[in-house]
Amino acid sequence: MAKSGYGYYRTTIFLAMFVGYTLYYFNRKTFSFVMPSLMQEIQLDKDDLGLITSSQSLAYAISKFISGVLSDQISARWLFSIGLFAVGGINVLFSWSSTVAVFSALWFLNGLGQGLGWPPCGKVLRKWFEPSQFGTWWSVLSCSMNLAGGLGPIIATLLAQSYSWRSTLSVSGLICVVMSFLCLLMIRNEPSDVGLPNIEASAKKKGKAGSGRDESTLKEFLLSPYLWLLSLGYLVVFGVKTTCTDWGQLFLIQDKGQTALMGSSYMSALEIGGLVGSLAAGYLSDRAVARQGLRAYGNPRHVLLLSMMAGMCISMYLFRTTVTPESSNVWILSLGAAFGFSSYGPIALFGVIANESAPSNYCGTSHAIVALMANVGGFLSGLPFSTIAKHYGWDTAFWVAEVTCVITTIGFFLFRNIQTKMGRKLKKED
Repeated sequence: MAKSGYGYYRTTIFLAMFVGYTLYYFNRKTFSFVMPSLMQEIQLDKDDLGLITSSQSLAYAISKFISGVLSDQISARWLFSIGLFAVGGINVLFSWSSTVAVFSALWFLNGLGQGLGWPPCGKVLRKWFEPSQFGTWWSVLSCSMNLAGGLGPIIATLLAQSYSWRSTLSVSGLICVVMSFLCLLMIRNEPSDVGLPNIEASAKKKGKAGSGRDESTLKEFLLSPYLWLLSLGYLVVFGVKTTCTDWGQLFLIQDKGQTALMGSSYMSALEIGGLVGSLAAGYLSDRAVARQGLRAYGNPRHVLLLSMMAGMCISMYLFRTTVTPESSNVWILSLGAAFGFSSYGPIALFGVIANESAPSNYCGTSHAIVALMANVGGFLSGLPFSTIAKHYGWDTAFWVAEVTCVITTIGFFLFRNIQTKMGRKLKKED
């Protein structure tokens, strides 16, 4: 009976979060989706467009960090639903607006609302799923972004052409608002909310490393070397991935003599490889956890994480050194898919590991910290990277990214067996 109870609630909660986060992501990108139609009605130059999109990116980075900390203090169910309601309402207000100043202000508020989406999802997943299932469901949930990113432009363009860009934002916003109430009804923070035993409590009874108390003080948590090892690794991996997604197309066209079509095809291959890599990372690393169990020193997911990071280094090296104007399309697309597979996998794993390695009272904060460091990596892949390319060329800039990735992979390998259970320092008897 308990198992059927878990199955029912896991299914309904996961579906609510999947649909909810798909709407979160769709309504994060609606401005980009309807941009061509909007610009036919309202005169906007490149600076205006940059101001509107940048205001959202800044707010999202701030909000995601705050939300991660808040998810440890207040109900994840309420946090997720309030954010979805706010995002929907802001999209409706955006559809009524017509000036750059109002657009920028509203899209900044949209970014603040967007940050309330993912941290509560991680918290709820950890509470409802076994450690040996956590990575798989984390990866599947992250596919909601690929779904919204893939179908969103087509749906938004068709709606904008058939009706208007204002109608598109209004409809998507109202759907968000309705879904926020459904999420509030369907999502439950943990099994005990519906009279079932909590997963973490039963896992603690069985686990070897978890025999001690699972909660720690903030000071103990922040002084965990593993937290900062993960943060540094995530910073580099996310920065290098963003480098290739933002600049790889230009590198191919300007430095390797490839066509614009090949540049965009490379990006598509990278994203498809990334989707497969993210799912594979979650599933395969969960198999490792099921076989070995979570330990206080080292993590069963490290083998796959390091293998994929090594794959990033190799695929980047081959991309930089072997592609020429005469290279076959299949080879270039294969390198794109290989890089996507080996970079999106670690991105999924860093989030999973940061969440599951933290004390139960700081798992949201843990993910917030490593995600903030990833945003720093994303920033470094922008202007600093383009400055290196401007003065020394694309080849040198990509070589710097490649070397940084190699050094980080080697460093992570050397420290892979440090205490991975964050929080209080374990004694010998633990």
